[in-house]
Amino acid sequence: MTALAPAPHGTGAGRRSRGAPTPVVRSLLRGLPTVPAVVLLAVFLAGPIAYCVYYAFTDMQLTGASGTHFAGLDNFTRALKDTDFLNAMWLTLVFVVGSAVVGQNTLGLALAVLMQKATKPVRAVVNGVVIAAWVLPEVVAGYLMYAFFYNEGSLNSLLDALHLPDQNWLYTMPILAVCLANVWRGTAFSLMVFTAAISDVPQELVEAAEMDGAGPWQRLWRVVLPVIRPSILTNLMLITLQTLSVFGLIYTMTRGGPGNKSETLPIFMYQQAFQNSLIGYGTAIALVLLVVGALFSVVYIRLLKLEED
Repeated sequence: MTALAPAPHGTGAGRRSRGAPTPVVRSLLRGLPTVPAVVLLAVFLAGPIAYCVYYAFTDMQLTGASGTHFAGLDNFTRALKDTDFLNAMWLTLVFVVGSAVVGQNTLGLALAVLMQKATKPVRAVVNGVVIAAWVLPEVVAGYLMYAFFYNEGSLNSLLDALHLPDQNWLYTMPILAVCLANVWRGTAFSLMVFTAAISDVPQELVEAAEMDGAGPWQRLWRVVLPVIRPSILTNLMLITLQTLSVFGLIYTMTRGGPGNKSETLPIFMYQQAFQNSLIGYGTAIALVLLVVGALFSVVYIRLLKLEED
């Protein structure tokens, strides 16, 4: 019986293996559809951030300067010595904690819990009113809140009708007024997040706690909140970042005044860059604001990882 001759080299499986793309080529081909998105992100996101970082270390001005020069850390040193900047930093923290961490987060959770037991018409009305405030443009919401808190506005008219003392809210307590305005406008997002999270809580856990004699408050505190804790941290991170960038609402209501009593970092940055023409100093403030947002994000992400572990 004659033995079969071995196949010559370079034929059959050998040719197919040589013709198949390498793992590196396959990876490049799989990533090819994402190239347009990467280019757009580089041009419209990474590019402006890079320019912001560059200008933050220069003395660029819109008017009155013959040229732009590298200034090193002068802008940041100036900020640390500037009492107006320190005041803006403090008011930004007050605004974020008061209107986002406490206000929107707490009110959104409370509404989500209450809506679980409400009738369908009540849920529809409440959700419609809350979401209507959220979808309004920031400037429109600012004008509405200005009309509400104005010295002769709706709030003082209501207080007069109830024979209660009124005051000029935008003059005596402007930071409180803008905090309440931001809570009114932004609570809808927290409401939707918590409504979805609570609906995913296993009913067996709630029913078991009820059978063990737990009241509504105990079921909320010991069953519902531990289950939705990741959603709470995620919501806190998102609304914190959104609140840090609020500009139109405050500028429409108070323009940072009276004086600098409601001047948060975005308002201070705008005034330095475009009203005082100090582009370098203004972009340094913008970079500080970016760093503050990054620090908040790192804290929340760390807490989320601890929660998962």
